[in-house]
Amino acid sequence: MNPTENDANRLMLDPVHGFMKAQTRRHFFTTTSMGLGLAALSSLLPDRRSSALTMNDPVHSFQHFAPKAKRAIYLFMAGAPSQLDMLDYKPGMAELFDKNLPESIRKGQRLTTMTSGQARFPIAPSKYAFSQYGRSGTWISELLPYHGRMVDDIAVIRSVHTEAINHDPAITYICTGNQLPGRASLGSWLSYGLGSLNENLPAFVVMTPTWSGRKDAQALYNRLWGSGFLPTRHQGVSLRSSGDPVLFLSNPAGMNSHRRRMMLDQLAELNQLTLERFGDPDTQARIDQYEMAFRMQSSVPELTDLSGESIQTKEMYGPDVHKPGTFAASCLLARRMIERDVRFVQIFHRGWDQHGNIAGDLPNQARDIDQPSWALIQDLKQRGLLEDTLVIWGGEFGRTIYCQGSLTQENYGRDHHPRCFSMWMAGGGIRPGIVHGETDEFSYNVVRDPVHIHELNATILHSLGIDHRRLSFKFQGLDVRLTGVEEVNPVQAILS
Repeated sequence: MNPTENDANRLMLDPVHGFMKAQTRRHFFTTTSMGLGLAALSSLLPDRRSSALTMNDPVHSFQHFAPKAKRAIYLFMAGAPSQLDMLDYKPGMAELFDKNLPESIRKGQRLTTMTSGQARFPIAPSKYAFSQYGRSGTWISELLPYHGRMVDDIAVIRSVHTEAINHDPAITYICTGNQLPGRASLGSWLSYGLGSLNENLPAFVVMTPTWSGRKDAQALYNRLWGSGFLPTRHQGVSLRSSGDPVLFLSNPAGMNSHRRRMMLDQLAELNQLTLERFGDPDTQARIDQYEMAFRMQSSVPELTDLSGESIQTKEMYGPDVHKPGTFAASCLLARRMIERDVRFVQIFHRGWDQHGNIAGDLPNQARDIDQPSWALIQDLKQRGLLEDTLVIWGGEFGRTIYCQGSLTQENYGRDHHPRCFSMWMAGGGIRPGIVHGETDEFSYNVVRDPVHIHELNATILHSLGIDHRRLSFKFQGLDVRLTGVEEVNPVQAILS
């Protein structure tokens, strides 16, 4: 391999080196409003190695200590699954069926406009039976029998909370650290801070599988996996559930691989001239992305071809694994990506917004994800991958104990509830077989060990060897972080 090829590979694999190499003298002066003045002022300030990139930052400077996890998979239940019907057992509610939620519990907390006008807030106990599983005796709903089989592999967190009360701000908040659009997503931060582990697949891949519950689901916007103010090369690459896994991956009619290689080489020469002239890092990102796209023409079809998987493996994920675009197929693909050292895989499963008809929709949603989630954990464990792969499961907020709309013993609906909800984590850096946090008897308020979503993200970063306070990017005069500006810490009680 010649020096040019070595340099190109280093640019791709080492984000800090690539970013700094793109910062030419011309680009520095054209993008800095006061150029030398700011440089002179910065020399008077104390060393800020924990903030934005400096010329002396070493490659991979954002991995601050030895990681327990090298990669991560985030199973995101978009729409907010009901913790009361799945993971947060409240047996005392059965005696309070159709009674009003006490004001001493609600405490004047805000409601959505969908229920704020209700004359009363009748308590809707879960209609689903719960049983204890595992060494810890963790209570799990009958909707999740396979989860019951893996409680000794996971840490259930029952005390997650957020400030956002509506879907779009809430999902944007937990994915990017801010309720307003424009920030970098978790996967983009990981790509930026840790770089790629492979040459032929992106560092950050997203899947949006089909679902079986309520058909009118909340929209997903690509800002949830976008790079925001970070270089565009760090945004997630979305795999489609039908047709070409990635748009324009196949050669068009009349174009073969040799011709495409020649075209890309010529285009790279033009882009290199532009880079040398203007020094814009986005030009380097464009060169990198074209090269990645060419390599993906062979790597992605091989990745998505499940024919080589054993019958036993496919049976473990359940019958839906044979249907492209399902959650089960996506989980198996996620394991294949982890084997190929994709840094971060995020699966957004929609349809969890049960304002009504929980009896009809929630069992279908749970059936979509129960066995495949279990299979993913077991598959990773059997292959020796779980110990350095972090897996996260959860949504953007929880659901209310009181009913939205009509209430019967057999059916009910639940409104949005940001005050408490349940998630689970497993794998690299996480203590298995524990339950963390506790809510009151109504699953309305956290009464022990609260976990804010910023603390959740700090824990994810910690497992991957990152001190969240030192992972930042200079944007609009601020050192922006995924975890915000207030003091938060990783949840040490769930870390191994």
